[in-house]
Amino acid sequence: MKPRMLKWDRFTLALGPKTLIMGVLNVTPDSFSDGGRFAEPAAALAQAEQLVRDGADILDIGGESTRPFSDPVPEAEEIRRVLPLVERLAPRLTIPISVDTTKAEVARRCIDAGAAMINDVSALRTDPQLGSVVARSGVPLVLMHMLGRPKTMQEAPSYTHLLDDVMAFLSDAVRRAEAAGIPRRLLLLDPGIGFGKTIDHNLTLIRHLDVFDALDLPLLVGVSRKMFLRRLLMEDDQEPRPDSRLVEWGTQAAVAAAILGGAQVVRVHDVARTAATVKIIDAVRTTEQLQ
Repeated sequence: MKPRMLKWDRFTLALGPKTLIMGVLNVTPDSFSDGGRFAEPAAALAQAEQLVRDGADILDIGGESTRPFSDPVPEAEEIRRVLPLVERLAPRLTIPISVDTTKAEVARRCIDAGAAMINDVSALRTDPQLGSVVARSGVPLVLMHMLGRPKTMQEAPSYTHLLDDVMAFLSDAVRRAEAAGIPRRLLLLDPGIGFGKTIDHNLTLIRHLDVFDALDLPLLVGVSRKMFLRRLLMEDDQEPRPDSRLVEWGTQAAVAAAILGGAQVVRVHDVARTAATVKIIDAVRTTEQLQ
């Protein structure tokens, strides 16, 4: 894991010495993980502040569910869900606010309101204008691998060679971002755990995260409450709830594996438990590096 500094505007994130935690805040009525618990503004604000108190280094706000088989949300509705929250939180928080969107106008409006990062699960494939919006703003961009679209990505996903295919996809995404004018120093990569992958695909990616070292960019990994964990943890043919304690324990095991594999940022719903995991696993990593 190569230490690096991500600097822009008034923010500086040290990547490497400490694994950073991106706290997830879904303001959707149909999120797979929390069932719309934070769709109302008061609940969303309270949860945002709780995630920061629990130790989030970045707050990632999303107004469109990208769970398997989900339909896209109209631009105006996504703005209605996300923008007021960004407007309220940006002046109050000292950590960067990321907006999880594939749409240029959503990104533009939120950046103007104080958002400081964009997390694009489509890696600039959905909206051709998103790259130029991010480039003009000078904020970091997360580029994620996804097979197809959320509506279809889990319909029998297959690859010629998983690791090579994901690597090639992310390499192309980096080229798209640079062609749009986004400096390489402001890019982060996400292998897209759960986005068009079987259980074996997800496990293979987590086990071999080190292959992405060749791209020489920070790696963000999101395993929190994903379906592959719930399927692995099934008891008596019953899949546990995404927000159950059992799934959270599984999430923390996967977070630990991802960090040891090279993830420099982990994206999670339960920041408090992840903060404890990060503290222990980072201590293990640091000790190993000193020997």
